[in-house]
Amino acid sequence: MKILFAAAEAYPLAKVGGLGDVAGSLPKALRELGHDVRIAMPRYGTIREATKELGSFPVSIGGADHDSKLRTLRLGEVPVYLVDFAPLFDRTKVYEYPDDGQRFAFFGKAVLDLLPAADWWPDVVHLNDWHSALAAAYLKTSYAAQERYRRIGCVLTIHNLQHQGLFGRDVFDWAGLPAETWDPEGVEFYGKMNFLKAGIVYADRVNTVSPTYAKEIQTEAFGFGLDGLLRSRAAKLSGILNGIDYDVWNPARDSNIPQKYSKSSLEKKGKNKAALQKEADLPALSKVPLIGIVSRVTEQKGFDILIPAIPEIMNLGVQVVLLGTGEAVYQEPLEAFAAAGKGFVAYLKYDEPLAHRIYAGSDFFLMPSKFEPCGLGQEISLRYGTIPIVRETGGLADTVVDVTTDSKEGNGFVFQEYKAGALVDVVRRAVEFFRTRRGWRSLQQQAMTRDLSWRASAKAYADLYKEARSG
Repeated sequence: MKILFAAAEAYPLAKVGGLGDVAGSLPKALRELGHDVRIAMPRYGTIREATKELGSFPVSIGGADHDSKLRTLRLGEVPVYLVDFAPLFDRTKVYEYPDDGQRFAFFGKAVLDLLPAADWWPDVVHLNDWHSALAAAYLKTSYAAQERYRRIGCVLTIHNLQHQGLFGRDVFDWAGLPAETWDPEGVEFYGKMNFLKAGIVYADRVNTVSPTYAKEIQTEAFGFGLDGLLRSRAAKLSGILNGIDYDVWNPARDSNIPQKYSKSSLEKKGKNKAALQKEADLPALSKVPLIGIVSRVTEQKGFDILIPAIPEIMNLGVQVVLLGTGEAVYQEPLEAFAAAGKGFVAYLKYDEPLAHRIYAGSDFFLMPSKFEPCGLGQEISLRYGTIPIVRETGGLADTVVDVTTDSKEGNGFVFQEYKAGALVDVVRRAVEFFRTRRGWRSLQQQAMTRDLSWRASAKAYADLYKEARSG
């Protein structure tokens, strides 16, 4: 099957969050299953890798014809098509510009317009989040009369429903979609243009990144205003759990960590803990529980309950190493906790190698998310034998089983109520388990046993593509 995978970011070319990880790994897994999958993404100013120019192609949008260059390179065995239109994409960041509506409307249209220039026609276009979702609306309206386009199936993956791409009517007018699509049954959403809604309405199949999240987004609590629409489209909505790239995340071969180890040599993991403690200027005490956090510092990730819980968590006699950036309202108290020098260390930055060292060197990995479509952090921590402490939501509920409720399948510690007190209680349970040492090694081995590679998920996506093609 021929699949065009369209995303705003793909690791290692551009990465802001989990979408970049998925776009860098799922196409590779599909390729390994024998599918001809290719990635389409903008060429940002930060992408300096050598490319081959395939020529130019016209993008008719905003009342004018624009010539965009089409460049290509390869990520391993996966070809990448880069939409090279400097006025909109030759910038230092992926997102957060005032003209993001125009930028990603252009990209959504370019995903389809580049096909003649590439001389390659997919069976399915796989769109990801709001940045590419408008391609579904173009495909099913503006291009519906063209036979080659009419044969293309369309899948939309929602990685995070909170981010929908909401813009004014002026962006709709600029995008040039048929006038009849400005409708509550189309792209209009309370007087604004909603890119993600357009994808949900017009794609043949819609999925999200865990089975539990697929159910949650059909409720008012998690639907961000689109729960009614998603319930009405339940027949074409599904959830497929994200995997992780085992070539990147493998403690037995990870060049970013001081000591490589595996499930059968877990005793070596302790050297990574000692190295992380030294790096963070913490006492190198093997019997003190070390909790790692690698996260965006936002309310979604649970920092509104974590901040008030930190004093009580630290009173449990633990060490904490945090890596991440985000909202100032949470970063400032984290800086204050770190300055107090009582075993809490905060690196408020993006640092991929340090993330690897935290996953390998910690005893526990904390994810108290308010909601979590899938979550890669807990999957990586399981892979590294670092025991996750999570809230039961979304993909966290699908991957982490509480050891105290299921001793055979348990691989972590889980809490339900979204309150600081409940978070402190689950950390206390985890710390007590660690200090008894009974079953600790077997718990680590159980965590490392679960297969969270992309292979099974890639097979599920291949089935979804077949459904999309059949209508």
